[in-house]
Amino acid sequence: MEMSTPTFGRWLAEARRILDRFESTQSETIATAAGLCTEAIVADGLVHLFGTGHSRIPLEEMFPRYGSYPGFHPIAELSMTFHTQVVGANGQRQAMFIERVEGLAEQILANFELGPPDAMMVFSAGGLSTVSIEMAMGARRRSMPVIAITSVTQSMAGRPRHPTGTRLLDHADVVIDIGTPAGDALVTLDGVDTPVGPGSTIAFAAVVNEIKVQVADELARRNALPPVITSPSVVGEERASALFDAAYRDHARRYARAISRSSGDRG
Repeated sequence: MEMSTPTFGRWLAEARRILDRFESTQSETIATAAGLCTEAIVADGLVHLFGTGHSRIPLEEMFPRYGSYPGFHPIAELSMTFHTQVVGANGQRQAMFIERVEGLAEQILANFELGPPDAMMVFSAGGLSTVSIEMAMGARRRSMPVIAITSVTQSMAGRPRHPTGTRLLDHADVVIDIGTPAGDALVTLDGVDTPVGPGSTIAFAAVVNEIKVQVADELARRNALPPVITSPSVVGEERASALFDAAYRDHARRYARAISRSSGDRG
């Protein structure tokens, strides 16, 4: 009887290829993106982060968590990201429908008073969802630089659904290519025509943490690094608590500026 190819390690091998490619091809774009983020934070602004579906994950990876700091603002709409119930209320069908609704991005953006010195990062592996595209378009209308984190291969493999016929990457000042294949999944099994094991999550995590570290390094050089949320196992209970409170206050202050006029007269 012929033995099938061992499965263990196949996804890991493909994931390493994704990360190796990311390291060898995206260093300049990462540096450019990190520079835009640095300038926004130094100027007391925010780097806004947006993604739908599983592209919510890098938002939470960036801030807030241990090893992160204020200056990054996750915008995660539950209607498009909280669908672990799968069926029924809050199910996957609704989430996939909502992310294709024209005009929704503008309603989200209307909750904030956005503009320079802020920047916008939009995460979308496929780069074709209407809300993500219009989030980038809306950011540009507000004179913010847009950083798109997407897979060029995935994006170009799909048919544009937005009425403009464009993709997310068409509305970005910087495009970071995560390099995942069409369909995202990395492993094809013998006798199975549907690949398994998505790669975008690990690629997204690599992008945000590389940017996070590069920005922190430059902010520290300028003596402008906000408090870094740090585990008590590293700095002790008292300092960890003080760092958390200081980071919370810093984020709240920046966030308050972003919403200060959002509910008032915009005329």
